[in-house]
Amino acid sequence: MNLEGLDRRRAWLVLALAVTVSVGGFLVASALVYRIGFPLDDSWIHQTYARNLALRGEWSFLPGQPSAGSTAPLWSLLLAFGFWLHLSPYIWTYLLGALALFGLGLLAETTARRLVPVYRSRIPWVGLFMVFEWHMAWAAASGMETLLHALLVTVVLTALMLEVRRYLFLGLLVGLSVWVRPDGLTLLGPVLLTAWLVEPTFRGRYQASLRILIGFGALFAPYLLFNLVLTGTPMPNTFYAKQAEYVAWQVKPLLERLGVFSLQFFAGPSLILLPGAVIWLVSAFRRRDWGTLAGLAWFVGYIGLYLSRLPVYQHGRYIMPAMPIYFLWGLMAFWGFVSAGFKQRNGWALRTVWSAALLMAGLGFWLMGANGYAQDVGLIESEMVASAKWVAQNVPSDSVVAAHDIGALGYFDHHQLVDLAGLVSPEVVPFMRDQDRLIAYLDQRGVDYLVTFPEIYPELVAHGQLVYSTGGKFAREAGAQNMGIYRWVNP
Repeated sequence: MNLEGLDRRRAWLVLALAVTVSVGGFLVASALVYRIGFPLDDSWIHQTYARNLALRGEWSFLPGQPSAGSTAPLWSLLLAFGFWLHLSPYIWTYLLGALALFGLGLLAETTARRLVPVYRSRIPWVGLFMVFEWHMAWAAASGMETLLHALLVTVVLTALMLEVRRYLFLGLLVGLSVWVRPDGLTLLGPVLLTAWLVEPTFRGRYQASLRILIGFGALFAPYLLFNLVLTGTPMPNTFYAKQAEYVAWQVKPLLERLGVFSLQFFAGPSLILLPGAVIWLVSAFRRRDWGTLAGLAWFVGYIGLYLSRLPVYQHGRYIMPAMPIYFLWGLMAFWGFVSAGFKQRNGWALRTVWSAALLMAGLGFWLMGANGYAQDVGLIESEMVASAKWVAQNVPSDSVVAAHDIGALGYFDHHQLVDLAGLVSPEVVPFMRDQDRLIAYLDQRGVDYLVTFPEIYPELVAHGQLVYSTGGKFAREAGAQNMGIYRWVNP
C-alpha cells in the first residue's frame, strides 16, 4: 500500500500496536468487570457452526442436522480454523477481529493519503482514529462478522473513490461480501452505477457491467446453491427470521426510528465529523466524483434499509458496516483543513477546537465503550452462558429444550433443541410472535424445558414451572428480569 509521506514499516507497527491496545483494552475491561467472553449470544452461534464444521465436517448447529442458521458462512468458516488449531473459541476469534481492525485502519490511512495531497503527517492519524473508534473496537472484540463486513464494504467504496476500474475484481468483492452478510448484495448498486457514470461509451459501460456481474455471479451463485441445498430457500434462515421477529419495529413512526438511529450512530466522535463529511460530499458533487457519490447513495440506502426492517440496537451493530466510510469522509475533510494551514482570520482557533474536540471525544468514548463492552459481556455470561451450563449439568439428557437465545445453549449444551427465534427451527417463523400457537407447537414437539427471559414470552412462562433463575446482576442493573429455566407443563 502507498503511504506517501510516511514510513511504511513504522506505520504498520504503530497501527499494530494501536490495535493491540484498543482491542486489548476492551478485553481487559471485560476481565476486570466480570470475565472474558462475547457481548452477544449470536457470537456463540458462529462458534457452534465453526466447531461442528471443524470437528464433525458438517454445516450444522445441532449435530447431525444441517441448517442455514449462520448469517455469515465465511465468518463461521474462518472461525473453524481456530478449532483445527486448538485456539478457539477465544484467542483465534479475537485475533481475527484484531486483524480486521488493523486492515480497516491501514485502508483508511492509505486512502486518505492518496485523496488528500496535503495530508503528510508522520503519524497515521486517520488509521489511529479508525482503530480507536469505539464502535469499531467493540465490533473487533464481539466475535461477530460485523467488522469483516465493514472492511469489505469499505474496500469496495474506497476503490470506487480511487477510480479503480478492475470491474471483475470489484464484482468478486461484492460476491464475497454476501458470504459475510446477505446485505453485501447492496454493494452491487454503487459498483454498477459508478461504471455507468464513468465509462464514456455505451460499449464500455456494457463491458464493465458484464465483468462486474460475472465476478459477482461467480460467488453469489454458489451462495444461493449453498442455502438452497441446506434449507430450500435462497437466503439463510436468519434473513427471514429476523424480519419476522422485529415486526413491531417496522411499524414504529419513522421519526422515532430516526431518533434511535441518531442516538446510536452519533454516540461518539461521529457528530464532530459531520461538518467534515458534509464538506467532503459537497466537494465531491462539485467535482463530479461519481465514485464518492455512488458511495453516498449506498450509505443512505443501507441506513434506510435497516431503519425500515431491523432495530438499531446493541450499539447499532447492524449499521456499523456503514460507519467507516462516513468516518473517512469526515476525516479527509478535517485533515485537508488542518494540513492546508487555514489562513483566514481565527482559522487557527477553529483548527484547535475541532482537533481537541475530536481527540477528546474519540478517547472518551473509547473508554466508555470499553466499559459498555464489559457490561455486555457480563450480561451474556451471567445469563445465557450461565443458563446453558446449568442445563448441561442438571437437565436429563433425553429432555427437549426450547429457547429463544440458542447461541450459548448450542455451544455448551447438547440437548435436543427447539429454537423459538427460528434460526434452526424455521417452521416457527410464521408464528414466532403468536404465543398461543407457540404453546401448541411446544406441546406438539414434546418440549420438557423452556429457557427464556420472562418478559419475552410471559404466556409461555405462565405455562411452566420455574426451576432455575440465573440471579445475574447485569440484567437487574439494566432493568430486566433474569433468565429462567422452566419445566414445561404438558397437558
